[in-house]
Amino acid sequence: MVQSKANEVDRHNLQPKKFIMWLFMVSSIIFFAGLTSGFIVYSGDGVGKTLNVPLPKIFMFSTAIIIVSSFTLHYSYLQAKRLKFANQKIGLWITFFLGLVFIGMQVYGWSVWTNLGIYFINSNATITFVYVFTLAHIIHIIAGLMILITALKSSYKKLPNVTNLFRMEIASIFWHFVDILWIYLYVFLLLNQ
Repeated sequence: MVQSKANEVDRHNLQPKKFIMWLFMVSSIIFFAGLTSGFIVYSGDGVGKTLNVPLPKIFMFSTAIIIVSSFTLHYSYLQAKRLKFANQKIGLWITFFLGLVFIGMQVYGWSVWTNLGIYFINSNATITFVYVFTLAHIIHIIAGLMILITALKSSYKKLPNVTNLFRMEIASIFWHFVDILWIYLYVFLLLNQ
């Protein structure tokens, strides 16, 4: 009875954190909607203002990596619910590593473009938009990695399971959000080449 009451108090105290995360995600959606709208308005304004260079092929592979990372995090979440903490840790570490690989691939994509003479500052702002989209998304991935770190800490500490599951839920929601966000951006850019 005492444990049940403590779990209820923990659950009640954690809800404002989830609300803040949802607010952050909604503001991110508005931010990226504004960026993609700016891209559409600018590129629709005339000749020479379209994305006239192919996206780095590595972006396709980074998309696959980020999708796989969603599956590994979901696996980790299910393991936490089943109280299989060793498997939870494995899933979290794999997801964390895949997030780092994703960032590395994005940066490599930038280097491919810069080696071709396609720079952030140039006469065609649609190219600059691509750099901004990917940089803003990398910042969101870094935020996701920090959330994953809190979930990892929970998996190593002897915290109440309600706290561990809450952190896993927050990590899952946010990580799936940044995955969907990248898929949206990637498809958007492919359709606007």
